[in-house]
Amino acid sequence: QVQVVESGGGLVRPGGSLRLSCAASGSIFSISNVGWYRQAPGKERELVADITSGGYTNYADSVKGRFTVSRDNAKNVVYLQMNSLKPEDTAVYYCNVEVRLSEIMRNYYWGQGTQVTVSS
Repeated sequence: QVQVVESGGGLVRPGGSLRLSCAASGSIFSISNVGWYRQAPGKERELVADITSGGYTNYADSVKGRFTVSRDNAKNVVYLQMNSLKPEDTAVYYCNVEVRLSEIMRNYYWGQGTQVTVSS
């Protein structure tokens, strides 16, 4: 059984910063590709950033220059550093993790989400 948990969300002022964590645990070998998504009420879930197993990153235009995704492979954790936050960033943030269950078997898992609220 695999568990994926996001943490680090909260209430911040515009211009503030947060660092989200996405941790995978359970019967896993390692994690591979990870995508960060967000969903605001009444809106579709959208890709914010992703990072490959090799460390290559991709960002949505709306967050380029402000967000940075990184990873700690030894801890099976991926981070999303969010700087210069705007009210438009308010959403529930989810990570989707490609988990290596063995050397040859992989599956994708969603976390439960963490709320990020940017408000004065």
